[in-house]
Amino acid sequence: MAKQKAAAEEPLEKQLWKTADTLRKNIDAAEYKHIALGLIFLKYISDAFEELYARLKAEEEQGADPEDRDEYKAENVFFVPAEARWSFLRSNAKQSGIGKLVDEAMDAIEKENTALKGVLPKVYARQNLDPASLGGLIDLVGNIALGDAKARSADVLGHVFEYFLGEFALAEGKRGGQFYTPRSVVELLVEMLEPYKGRIFDPCCGSGGMFVQSEKFVLEHQGKVNDISIYGQESNQTTWRLCKMNLAIRGIDSSQVTWNSEGSFLNDAHKDVKVDYIIANPPFNVSDWGGDLIRNDGRWQYGVPPAGNANFAWMQHFIYHLSPAGQAGVVLAKGALTSKTSGEGEIRKALIEAGLIDCIVNLPAKLFLNTQIPAALWFLSRNRGNRNKNILFIDARNLGHLINRRTRELSKEDIEKIAGTYHNWRNANNNYEDIAGFCASAPIAKIRELDYVLTPGRYVGLPDDEDDFDFKERFTALKAELEVQLKEEAELNRIIADNLLKIRIDE
Repeated sequence: MAKQKAAAEEPLEKQLWKTADTLRKNIDAAEYKHIALGLIFLKYISDAFEELYARLKAEEEQGADPEDRDEYKAENVFFVPAEARWSFLRSNAKQSGIGKLVDEAMDAIEKENTALKGVLPKVYARQNLDPASLGGLIDLVGNIALGDAKARSADVLGHVFEYFLGEFALAEGKRGGQFYTPRSVVELLVEMLEPYKGRIFDPCCGSGGMFVQSEKFVLEHQGKVNDISIYGQESNQTTWRLCKMNLAIRGIDSSQVTWNSEGSFLNDAHKDVKVDYIIANPPFNVSDWGGDLIRNDGRWQYGVPPAGNANFAWMQHFIYHLSPAGQAGVVLAKGALTSKTSGEGEIRKALIEAGLIDCIVNLPAKLFLNTQIPAALWFLSRNRGNRNKNILFIDARNLGHLINRRTRELSKEDIEKIAGTYHNWRNANNNYEDIAGFCASAPIAKIRELDYVLTPGRYVGLPDDEDDFDFKERFTALKAELEVQLKEEAELNRIIADNLLKIRIDE
C-alpha cells in the first residue's frame, strides 16, 4: 500500500520515464531517445492541431474551414494530415505494421510543414524495435496531458520532453553531454544574464536548452516571449533535429537555428548578426577545430588562437557576435583561466585589458556528463560602465549536491546565491560585499600583479593549488600542442626534401 502511494506521488515525468525505459528492451539509449522523443513531439502537434480543428469545425457555418492549411498557419499550429493524427495511430497501436504507419506519419507531417523538413525521426519500422513495445509506448504517450487545453498540453508535453532529454543524457553518459547541458548550469547562466529582451545566440546550441530556459525566464518575470528572438547553429545534424523539436514543442520560432557540418568556425551561419546575449557551452579543449585554415580570420582581434585548442577561438567568436551593449555567459574548461600555452595567456591579457571580462565563476566538479575536466563560467560585457576597473570572482566549488555517484547538480538556493551576488555587484546598490572564500571584486591592478591569472581561489582567499593543475586537462593540452609541432615539422621536412630534389634536378 505504501509503495503504491509513493508511486502515485511521483511526478508524472518520472513515472513515464520508468515505464518507457522498460519498453526499450534491446535498444540502447542513444537510439531509443529518438523513438520516445519523436512520439512525444507527434503527440504535442496532434493535440494542438485537433483542438484547433474542433474549434474550426464548430465555426463552419461562419465560414471556417477545418481542412484549410492557412487557418492553422495563422494560429502558429502545424497542420497534421489524417493519417498522422494521434487518434489514428493510437487506434492502430496493436497492429504489427505500426512502425511503418508512424514513419509514414512523420513523412506526411514534414511534407505539410516546411519548417519541419528533415527534422522528424523515421526510425519506427526498424527490425530491432518490437511492434508490441512500440504500441505500448504509443499508449503510454497517449496518456500525457489529457484534456483539450492547448496551453496545458504544450506545457506538460514540453516538460516531459525536457525531462526525457536529461534522462537520456544521463543514460548515455559521455555521449549524452554532446547534446545536453545540465539544467542547473543552464538555469544559472540565464539567471545571471537575465535575457528579458533582444537577440539571443548560441553557436553550439545542442538540443536547445539555453533557448528554452531563456523563454522560461521571460515568462516567469512577466515578460513577453515575442520580445526575444533566437539564433543558433549546430554541427551535428542529429542533435540539431532534437533542438528543432524541442523548440517547436515550446512554440519557439527556430527559423534562425541552422545546421551545417563545417561548424561555426569554418562556416559561420550568422556571419553578420550582432546579438544582445550569447549563452553557450562549447566543447572543451577541442584540437581539431580547423584553426590552421583560418589563421588570418577577422574574428581574432585579441590574438590568434592556437590551432591545437579552440577555447580562445570560441571566446573571440562570441565577442565578435556581441552588439555594442551585448553580454555573454559561457562555459569553458578551467584551464583557460591560467593557460599560457601557444599565446593563450596573451589573449586572456588582451581581453582583460580591453575591459571585456565581467565575472568568473568557479564551478563544482562532476556537473557535466561528457567530461571530468573542471569548468568555469565566464561573463563578458561590451558595455561595463564603471565596472570596467574590476572583475568579480565567485568560487562555487563547495556548492551543489550529488544526484548519483558521478553527477552533481546545483540547487535553486545555490543558483540564487551565485546570481544574487553577481546582480548585487553589477547594480552597485551597496548590497554587495566580499565574502572570504566565496566572492571578491578584484581591481585590474591586482590581476596584473598575478600575471592575468583568473582562478577565483587566488582572489577570494581559498587555496587554489588543485585549481591550477589538472593532469587530464594538461595532458590533453600538451598532446594537442605536440600534434601541431609534429605537423609543422613534417611540413618543414617536406619543404627541405622538395628543395633538395630541385637542387639535384638542376645539377
